[in-house]
Amino acid sequence: MKLAKYLSLILVLTLSGCSINRAKSTIMPSANLHQVKTIYVERFVPDQRGINTIITNKLNRMGYKTTTGRVRPENVDAVVTYKDKWMWDLTMYMLELTIKVREPKTNYPLASGNSYHTSLTRLSPEEMVSEVLTNIFNKEVK
Repeated sequence: MKLAKYLSLILVLTLSGCSINRAKSTIMPSANLHQVKTIYVERFVPDQRGINTIITNKLNRMGYKTTTGRVRPENVDAVVTYKDKWMWDLTMYMLELTIKVREPKTNYPLASGNSYHTSLTRLSPEEMVSEVLTNIFNKEVK
């Protein structure tokens, strides 16, 4: 009987450590994201999976005029930067995504959002991007 209790405890502790999901966002008090209409998404240099394109497409669907590429346009209202972290668990999956909305002239962060999902609660890159941007801009668009 004691062995069964110990095995149950070990199983619960083992499985509970593998299912973390967290999503949060922070907006600077001085930031007015309602004034943002045009956005440039800067590609994270190590990114080889096109996350910048996923972010750009999502922001366009949310109603922002958004571009990405090698050259930043001069007259944008905000610059979006991001950092993605990937993990292996039978397949590669995005473990964490952090997105920052920055003031284009000073690079000062106006808002940031983060999504963290371990293997058992993993989301696709599109779902992670959607979760973070929805939290930052308080808009949900499919």
